[in-house]
Amino acid sequence: MYAMKYMNKQKCVERNEVRNVFKELQIMQGLEHPFLVNLWYSFQDEEDMFMVVDLLLGGDLRYHLQQNVRFQEDTVKLFICELALALDYLQSRRIIHRSNYLLTPIFLSGHVHITDFNIATILTKGMQVTTIAGTKPYMAPEMFNSTKPTGYSFAVDWWSLGITAYELLRGRVLYIQLHSLLFVVGFFSTVMYPAAWSKEMVSLVKKLLEPNPEERFAQLKNIQDFPYLADINWDAVLQKRIMPGFIPTKGRLNCDPAFELEEMILESKPLHKKKKRLAKKEKDTNKSYSSQVRAKERLVPTVLEIPFFAQKPWPSQGLNSQPWVQRPMPKPLSCPSSLMLKANLG
Repeated sequence: MYAMKYMNKQKCVERNEVRNVFKELQIMQGLEHPFLVNLWYSFQDEEDMFMVVDLLLGGDLRYHLQQNVRFQEDTVKLFICELALALDYLQSRRIIHRSNYLLTPIFLSGHVHITDFNIATILTKGMQVTTIAGTKPYMAPEMFNSTKPTGYSFAVDWWSLGITAYELLRGRVLYIQLHSLLFVVGFFSTVMYPAAWSKEMVSLVKKLLEPNPEERFAQLKNIQDFPYLADINWDAVLQKRIMPGFIPTKGRLNCDPAFELEEMILESKPLHKKKKRLAKKEKDTNKSYSSQVRAKERLVPTVLEIPFFAQKPWPSQGLNSQPWVQRPMPKPLSCPSSLMLKANLG
């Protein structure tokens, strides 16, 4: 089973989100990793763009915090390792994610996966990023001072990892308003660490929340060489052979049903009514409409012409060239002939 994300093309144009959508597609088409939500297919019809991705039914980390789940230190330790492997992979592809890892969804098996690349960016060699993007409580100090020629780089994602680890261990979200570099540095230089945490975990979180990006843990090697993680079998982590300490409850939504219902009610063009809507539109079209309307309706599919994409089988991966468990290639989607697909499999 897979999840399908769909976006109305007309709304993307109206909200000036076309560039972000195409960038997200461009980035996701080049990625495949055990701790990412991977893209399997993309296609379109005259109204919407579709992205078929991994289905994760375990809910996201923030939802479980809101349900008063108390994550044990060993569980958070594994989460840090899994997310560090994902960040290292993105870094090897020169991608800065710039997002909130508390929204990281969980497989029903308990493993975490990074998702949402809508504000991610690709870093050109020798360059640094100066644009401000992200969720403020998770933004690294250098992002508030990015107008300087130095800008910022991959270290901002490792800061976000530190914030996520801190929140998971504390059992609550940090509701803070960050307005400036000095505020960020001041807040985290005085933050209290509970006595129940091990000294090694506190030291690790502090290394991730180091205000100076030059001294911050910002590479997988920093994490792997840290004494607290000396007992970690990193190939076993990559192959998902380490059992997480938290397993989401099966047979339940693992999300806020009120929020999901609100989204469905507010959806102006729900997917389940598409067939009836398109049939009515075709009927009205056959009757009559002006050439001006014809031109306007042709505009969106032309502007948002996206390639059909199908993920190839994954190659073997491992930290020491050890293959991890291969996932089977899904069967091709059976798409109606009415879908406007443009193949780009080369």
